[in-house]
Amino acid sequence: MLLRHLLAILKLCRTFPFLTRRIIYKDDNQVVFEFDIRTWIVNELSGNARVSALFAFGDSMLDTGNNNNLRTLTKCNFSPYGRDFAGGKATGRFGNGRVFSDLIAEGLSLKTLLPAYRDPNLSNNDLSTGVCFASGGSGLDERTASSQGVIWVTDQVKDFKEYVTKLNGVVGEQTNALISNAVYLISAGNNDLAITFATGRAQSTISDYTDLMVTWTDNLLKSLYDTGARKFAVLGTLPLGCLPGARDAAGNFLKVCAYPANQWADTFNTKLAAKLNNLGTTLPGAKFVYVDMYNSLLDLINNPQASGFIDAADGCYMPTISPVPCPDASRYVFWDIGHPSEKSYQTISPKIIEELKEKLA
Repeated sequence: MLLRHLLAILKLCRTFPFLTRRIIYKDDNQVVFEFDIRTWIVNELSGNARVSALFAFGDSMLDTGNNNNLRTLTKCNFSPYGRDFAGGKATGRFGNGRVFSDLIAEGLSLKTLLPAYRDPNLSNNDLSTGVCFASGGSGLDERTASSQGVIWVTDQVKDFKEYVTKLNGVVGEQTNALISNAVYLISAGNNDLAITFATGRAQSTISDYTDLMVTWTDNLLKSLYDTGARKFAVLGTLPLGCLPGARDAAGNFLKVCAYPANQWADTFNTKLAAKLNNLGTTLPGAKFVYVDMYNSLLDLINNPQASGFIDAADGCYMPTISPVPCPDASRYVFWDIGHPSEKSYQTISPKIIEELKEKLA
């Protein structure tokens, strides 16, 4: 009975948007209930009452278009990027189709696409189920972002705080609950190692630099925690030495993975996982999941045929070799020199999504 009445009310609200979003309902036993219809829609009709929204921070693994209007060369809002996206549109996602953050949003029953916060066409209707703040090329080290003119993770948090103000205008007093029940997906560190450390700009040993990276991650997570975040999914770095660009740069004919870069990634990931385990005991009410992107992707690289891939060493689109991409990106582990294909994300995401549902519910 209650569900039928609320669906009727929802229809009225859509037809007459000037109606109040706060609904007073009296059931057959004369018990009075008060509902915020927008919150009810998010929590009940989505089928996932415990995860209210998804917010993404970090780099191009998650970026859904925040770099499009920046003065930077690190952008991909042009063909052939987005070739397999709905309508074949280049949206600024660093891939042939949807990226990892989109698939996590869908897996958590929120929406199929996670919109970029800096998209000028962002709708208020998208705010309550989450947005993306990530910026391709960014990292934990300010030098990583500034050298490319992209959005440093600290500035992404500033965008998030601005977002919270906008959200309050949409859902009102439900803002705090929505923020605390959301999942915060973070991918940062790939570019710090592959760009800043690899080029010598870090001026540090790998041991000292990865210690710094973990400290910066700690600061990032605590800044989000202080804003109300409680559920964190933090990605480890990819097996950087196995990216097509790294194999080519190593100059070996057999295109084997570059061992040093993989060692750097493994060093950081080990320290990051330990830090997250510690934070789970020191920040009251917070939950942390380490997302093992390194081994998830390495499994595809080492045994591509098992998942239907024919090539794990080259990218489907390698502009330095040929301006024409391969005919079928779903047969390649990588889309370009540094980004997995949509099929790779689709292959590794189900297990990760189940872990997030289990540990962050």
